Parts: sequence; C-alpha cells; structure tokens
Amino acid sequence: MIKERIGVIGLGYVGLPLACLLSSKYEVRGFDISTHRLRELQEGFDSTLEVDTGKLREAFGKGLSCSDDPEILRDCTFYIVTVPTPVTSNHEPELEPLESASRLIGTVVKKGDVVVYESTVYPGTTEEFCIPIIEDVSGLKCGTDFMAGYSPERINPGDRVHTVENICKIVSGSSPEALERIDMVYSSVIKAGTYRAQSIKVAEAAKVIENTQRDVSIAFFNEVTKVFNALGIDTSEVIDAASTKWNFLRFEPGLVGGHCIGVDPYYLIRKAELHGMHPRLIAEARNVNESMGFYLSDRVVAALNRSGKPLNESRVLVLGFSFKKDCPDIRNTKVYDTITGLSRFGTEVVVFDPWVDPRRVEAEYSDVPLVTRFDDAVAQGPYDVVVKAVDHTLFRSLDLAVCKAPDCVECAIINPDNV
Repeated sequence: MIKERIGVIGLGYVGLPLACLLSSKYEVRGFDISTHRLRELQEGFDSTLEVDTGKLREAFGKGLSCSDDPEILRDCTFYIVTVPTPVTSNHEPELEPLESASRLIGTVVKKGDVVVYESTVYPGTTEEFCIPIIEDVSGLKCGTDFMAGYSPERINPGDRVHTVENICKIVSGSSPEALERIDMVYSSVIKAGTYRAQSIKVAEAAKVIENTQRDVSIAFFNEVTKVFNALGIDTSEVIDAASTKWNFLRFEPGLVGGHCIGVDPYYLIRKAELHGMHPRLIAEARNVNESMGFYLSDRVVAALNRSGKPLNESRVLVLGFSFKKDCPDIRNTKVYDTITGLSRFGTEVVVFDPWVDPRRVEAEYSDVPLVTRFDDAVAQGPYDVVVKAVDHTLFRSLDLAVCKAPDCVECAIINPDNV
C-alpha cells in the first residue's frame, strides 16, 4: 500500500479545513501564494473562521506544514487542488487560478502520482482543460504516467454542523485504479462516507447543479417577494402558510452572493452555450438574484419618499455586509449593491457588521462606510431607515430603538443560507 504524502494547493475556505482533517492521518504539505495568509496560519489564526486555533495548532503539531515555495510539494504523491473559480465582470468563467495551479503541479508531478481537483467547474474542465496543462508542463501522460480525479468541495462557510468530515464526498477518477486510490484517501477521513461517481464529468456536473438548484429555488422566492410586495402582502406570512403542505419546498428570499451560488450557475450556462444550448430558466434565475441588492435599495427609497423625507438628507443603517449570516466572507456580497443604490441619491449610509474584517472591506470595497461596534453605529444616528440585509444571529439581540428616528422605517431582506 502506498503511504500517501498529500499536497493541498490553496489554503482558503476549502483547502485549510481539508488539509487539517487529512493531517490526522497523513503528512500534508499546504501551498498558498498569499504570504499574509500563511503568516496568520503559522500564528494559529484562521481569518475565515473555518478552523479554530486549537485544531489549527493540532494540525501543525501532527502532519501539516505550509509554504509559498512550490518545492514543498516536490515529494508529494497525491495532490489536491482547492483554488477559487470565480467569474469575470462579464460573468465569464475565470480559469486562471486553475491554470496556474495545474502548471504548478506540472513542475512537480511524478510517475505514479495522483492529482485531484475540488474547485467547482463546468463538466469537462478537469479532462479538457486542467489535465492537458499538466501533461504539457510535465511531459507525462495521464493514464500512463499519472492519475487524475475530481472530488467536488461541499464546504458550507460558517456552518459548524456540516463540516468537511460530516459531508458525503463525491469521488471520481480517470481510471478504476485512480478511483480506488482517491476513494481510499478520502474515505479514511470522511465520517459521512463517499459516493463513487461513474465519471469525472458526472462528478463535475453533480456539483454545479447542487448550487444551481439552490439559485433557481431562491430566485423563485425572490420573484414572488416582488409580486407580494406590489400586492401589499407579507411574503413571510405567505411562506409560513404554504409550508403547512407536506411537499412544499421552503426557501427564503434574500441576497444571493458569495463564491458558490452567485457564481457557479454561470459556469453551467457558458458550457451549455458552447454546445448550442441556452438554459433560459437558469439564466433568468441569475438575473433575478443579481437584481435583489438594487431592489432592496429601491424599497428603501420608496419608503423614504412615502415619508416625505428628502433622500439627500436621510440616514440609513444597514445591518450586515458579509454575503451570508454568521460568516466573515465578503466575496461577491450583494449588500454592496444596496449601498451603491442608496449612495447615488446622496443618502448617507452606515454599515454595521462585527463579523467582517475592516481591512478586507477597505481593500475590496473602499467606499463602504463600515463600523464594527454597535456603539459606533448608534453614535452616527438617528436613522430614518434600518435595513436588515444579513441575518447575523447577534442582530436579534440588539436594541435597535436606540438608533432609530421617531418615524424610522425598517426594510428587511434576510440573506438565506446560500451555500
């Protein structure tokens, strides 16, 4: 039996928890291009909050080591790629991180090694895009010299119940031998077990439709929310009533952002278009969900107009900036659209979110007026509108009365559990 030495490329929300879990059974070499990220991990802190200090230090004390030097991967036998797969501003798949990771692996892979991709992609990416890059750089051939596979990540940021070891892992391989070896590694640490997909493309497709299904479902509830608001009906009351039927599938309306549901459907859409298909339902669901941040700002503007308050003299408190509840991740947050929609009218906006890192917000959204202490938010009041954009648990215990103007209006679009 091969004693695997595992290299994990990418130590973010997905790679770090997996690397720590694998370190309980294997020697694990973590690689990341961010020196800042590596420094904080060495100091025992994970800014994504996916791995606590105790578990992180335990992993380093066992089989985990990390570096930004590719040489750390040189003598690994099993490589796992967990880099992000974002989209461009035009919603086109951005495969540069995958390309870079594949080129990196091509410089270190050896005969007999295994390469597994976990990043969410459209069907065919692993075999048609990634593997050829490895072959070109290394001079080796997949199937003859090395093996490959795909095992989609299912990490749910901020979820302390459905952690990596408690989620069934789909595994696939370029050959029966590859599948056996890949399954052996994952099944040795995944408590929830593994599911062997019939092919790499099946595994890729399964992952992308998991998130696309949620996107379409949430889009339906966002659409009916707009309808019911126009009719003067409380959407939450409608959902509560409808949920009494045994086969009613309950979702909540909200702002769909983040790095999965707000991104992955575009990968499926673009791949379908390359084959002459135009998936209208999926594309329209994306359009609906992309519109919700500005829809929320329009609701605030309408409320201010009804009250007779001039927009350029109004103050709005926005609760939450991360893309989902109880999570520090601000990637692709649609709360930013709401802030932008209000700012164009000259409305003064203050954003309160104690979960997020102010330095990251400043770096990525420099025009967001963020405060991370409630006292600071109150001090800048009173507010004419309070917008509940993200349903952080701690918001439920806040005494919002201390920051409201006498005729304050509340607008609530609660962010669903999106991943």
